Amino acid sequence: MVSMKVKSEVSVEDYFRALQESDIKLEYHFGEIVAMAGVQPNHARIHSKIFITLGQCLEAKDCAIMGSDLLVKAGTCGNFYFPDLVIVCKKEEYEMAPSGLKALTNPEIIIEILSDTTESFDRTFKFDCYKTIPGFRKYVLVHTKKKKMEILTRISSVEWLSHTYEDSEHEIDLEGCTLMLDEIYSRVDF
Repeated sequence: MVSMKVKSEVSVEDYFRALQESDIKLEYHFGEIVAMAGVQPNHARIHSKIFITLGQCLEAKDCAIMGSDLLVKAGTCGNFYFPDLVIVCKKEEYEMAPSGLKALTNPEIIIEILSDTTESFDRTFKFDCYKTIPGFRKYVLVHTKKKKMEILTRISSVEWLSHTYEDSEHEIDLEGCTLMLDEIYSRVDF
């Protein structure tokens, strides 16, 4: 997703008021409201493939996968984001704003599909905030310009183990569900 700043130094309450009145997704990043633009075809295809591939498998394991319309509170940073995909295997927990809008507070796995405009932000600022979420244990970064997936797994409060997958034949295990790069990138043009 492409983003652009639309307003500076606002309170969380003002953010939720703006979000409730908005026709577009708005994220909250350290006092700024950021409007989220639509996605490109590669992003949409990859998102759909992952959602479909993991959906049934995770359902059988009593886990839920939710798409990019779900707002997530990014731990102690106090920021609010719309990740591309979120997986929760425990009971979902939400923080409710005075306006009645809810934000998930306990994602266990977050999947971000990278673009040229979001990659740096997703790898740094967002990841640093996601790390402050108790129970957050895997961060999956999926490229749109080449067949490549990175999975960062929490080892301890300060250590993350990184696995990079680029081999089309490699089976990627995510919560006991199998992803194949060739399937995820089916009909994606590079």
